[in-house]
Amino acid sequence: MPKEKDLLASVSNISTDSEFFSPMPAGYKKGKTRYVFVVGTVMSGLGKGIFSSCLALLMQDKGLKVAPIKLEGYLNIDSGTLNPFRHGEVFVLDDGMECDMDLGTYERMLNQDLSKANFTTSGQIFSSVLHKERHGDYLGRDVQMIPHVTGEVKLKLRNLAARTNADIVFVEIGGTVGDLENAYFIEAMRELAYEEGLGSSCFVALTYILEPKTLGEQKSKAAQLGIKQLMQCGIQPDIIACRASNPVSEKVRQKISLYSNVPFERVISLPDSASIYMIPAMLRDHGLDFEVARLLKIEDRINLRVERKAWAQWCDFTDKIGSARHSVTIGITGKYTSVRDSYASIINALEHAGIALGCETEIKWIETTGIIDQTAAEKLADVDGIIVPGGFGTRGAEGKIACIKYARENNIPYLGLCFGFQMAVLEFARNVCGLTKANSTEIEPDCAEPIIDILPEQKKIEGLGGNMRLGGRDIEIKPQTMAWELFGKTNSVRMRFRHRYEVDPRYIEQLENAGLVFSGKAPKQPIMQILELPSHSFFMGTQAHPCLTSRPLQPHPMFVGLVAAAAQKQYPEEKMPDCVKAARKVSSLKT
Repeated sequence: MPKEKDLLASVSNISTDSEFFSPMPAGYKKGKTRYVFVVGTVMSGLGKGIFSSCLALLMQDKGLKVAPIKLEGYLNIDSGTLNPFRHGEVFVLDDGMECDMDLGTYERMLNQDLSKANFTTSGQIFSSVLHKERHGDYLGRDVQMIPHVTGEVKLKLRNLAARTNADIVFVEIGGTVGDLENAYFIEAMRELAYEEGLGSSCFVALTYILEPKTLGEQKSKAAQLGIKQLMQCGIQPDIIACRASNPVSEKVRQKISLYSNVPFERVISLPDSASIYMIPAMLRDHGLDFEVARLLKIEDRINLRVERKAWAQWCDFTDKIGSARHSVTIGITGKYTSVRDSYASIINALEHAGIALGCETEIKWIETTGIIDQTAAEKLADVDGIIVPGGFGTRGAEGKIACIKYARENNIPYLGLCFGFQMAVLEFARNVCGLTKANSTEIEPDCAEPIIDILPEQKKIEGLGGNMRLGGRDIEIKPQTMAWELFGKTNSVRMRFRHRYEVDPRYIEQLENAGLVFSGKAPKQPIMQILELPSHSFFMGTQAHPCLTSRPLQPHPMFVGLVAAAAQKQYPEEKMPDCVKAARKVSSLKT
């Protein structure tokens, strides 16, 4: 595999005498890698990332090497500053890249750990172009959207292809055709397909079929106009996937086929599904995987033996969906509960755990703003387990502490994530240790007992200044604890982080003497990362975000433990699996 520094040294036919501009990174073999471009029409939010990742899974199952990339039109360098209300959760990669939630879908579906090379924004593209312009890399030419900005996009894709040695790069373009901010992305894809040659690329248009209740029939005009816009950009779609609430009628598909010059068999219906994990089977039933292989002329690279084994394993997982014998209700207590995408990874992690245990996990969304000790019991009366997720700022913090107190005092299974870990420490300090003024300096900068704080010595250790600790970090596990048991009696695990504040080491001894166990910490540093209460049925918290690394065929042990403990509470009359044993059994399944 070429070294990253070599990939960055592109060799281009830059010349003032030529209008061609096609950057080629070192190590790139033209013709080896094929490209699948996924674009949207009519409206955003159709599930381009889900579609792209499911199709990529089918191709990966055939023994092909696939690499996804998401192209976002906003000018932010990354997704770190985006409000969850506006853009859903911020997904953090192992290398610390804060990105779009679709990257989480790709990681879960493909069981790959992705990197910053798999995510690009307009901010990144423009910054790179301007940096090169200042260094004279364009040989004195006037720098323009075409060919230089589009050339930078093509270079990103080719770098990814060379870096991963991929057979297919799946390119998802954010937004919809017609958006001003992604027009140059679409033009770059057209140029790339032209430069790579016939059979190098496949364009998929994801569209939406309207079905107004007042009309009682499906209408395709909006889809037709969206596809027309794509064709006006010089792109002929090869496949059209029609999203709709119900199966798209043959008549509607015929109209779209005629209007778009796409063969009828490649205009497919994709109605809503109960689980995104059933979509690969839907695409397979349409024969879309082999259609893509034919379009890209890579049938000879397919390994049918690998496909049979991989597909059987996937079907073993999906066959369990909808066949649960038991059901538990998990309360998610947060402040972004009105936008479900804010907690997409948590929802998926609970689904993974529930499917593995044969237990349906229903979610009760609980807005914590306004909850107090006196009202917590009423709000949490019908839940079997509680998750307090991550978050920033002061709103809803006291409500979360009230929920944690109720869970601790009433032996309700509890899992605190990031901010939920910190709030669990504060609740214990106030109500068990007697530190009634305990708080976080994020919430109360001048509090009398700053149990949670940004510590100068930690900032020096981490070398991050005022920035967050981001990405994958190793956690040292304390032997003979529940965490040690959950993770298979291992002394070290790796999870992903996104936070600024820590437990102040001055209070650790006092907290532990009162019964709180810090079962995970940063290696060789006084940074507490996992806590638990041994006297409780299941009371754990982690400064990390374990939901980010939960996978369909390998659910995260902490979520399996929570769901198993909730099932024990819900069905005490039955012999339910011990939460630790259940977690160890399920989490040992490898893909």
